[in-house]
Amino acid sequence: MELAEAKDRLRAIEGALNDAPFVEFHAFERDGRTLHVAVTDRLRKAARKQGVWRSREMLATLKNAAYGFDERQARAVSGRDGIFVIDRDFRPPNEMMRKLFDQFLDKPDSGAVELATAIGVPLTDLRPVRLVSHHLRLLGVLTRREDADWLVLVDCDRSE
Repeated sequence: MELAEAKDRLRAIEGALNDAPFVEFHAFERDGRTLHVAVTDRLRKAARKQGVWRSREMLATLKNAAYGFDERQARAVSGRDGIFVIDRDFRPPNEMMRKLFDQFLDKPDSGAVELATAIGVPLTDLRPVRLVSHHLRLLGVLTRREDADWLVLVDCDRSE
């Protein structure tokens, strides 16, 4: 996927974000698995607030979803791009943890329950993850189903 194609796709789905828990951005194929990447209105608002909505850095980060999720490398290694798990055990807690746990997964009326319902999984099956590029981290939840994986992006983080 080229950056221009990613930008066009975001423009095309932007109008539907208000009316759905999420809208599919793209489906990536890797190693015989399909990864459906979706965005939310919550992500759009956060990205606009941080000045990165449809920016080159956001588009490059979205492209990194093509690496897929590798359970054997679920933890981030410095300098690597891809999809990595965020867990509650990391110390000290960081901004990404606060955004995913305190402001989304654990917060009533955040949209997390509706998102899980739309995917067809219990809330507890949503694994908090970050989609990483050199300049930006997109925060979301991942669920691995028998037929395909779903990565739904709900926030962004520019902190170092």
